[in-house]
Amino acid sequence: MKVSKNTSNKIFLSSWISLSQTAASEPLHDVAPKPVWEFLRPLRNWVDSIQVSDRQLAHRLCKYIPAQCPFERDVKVFGKTLFHIPPMCKLNPLYEEVVGLRFKAMCYLADVCGEDISQYC
Repeated sequence: MKVSKNTSNKIFLSSWISLSQTAASEPLHDVAPKPVWEFLRPLRNWVDSIQVSDRQLAHRLCKYIPAQCPFERDVKVFGKTLFHIPPMCKLNPLYEEVVGLRFKAMCYLADVCGEDISQYC
């Protein structure tokens, strides 16, 4: 690979009028595509479409959906940390949608019902 050729195609100077067609069509960096869970798309859309409009439902959602991952912890023996268990909630393919649902419930309780939500934080 010739460094000078690659660099000159990527650098944009104000004196250049236009980039060559090949330089403009090349991506600047190679980004690995994210894994797509397309078979879960209907379930994700369903969870996203849930509207929180009941006070009891909002309280239940805030109570049962944890604010932080309950599995993350340090395993200690005699005061010394043996190992750390990382949060596994990020492995859940519906994690973002469930956390968003909890946020909707908290917003409903705070904004519409005017309740104190500090117990759920």
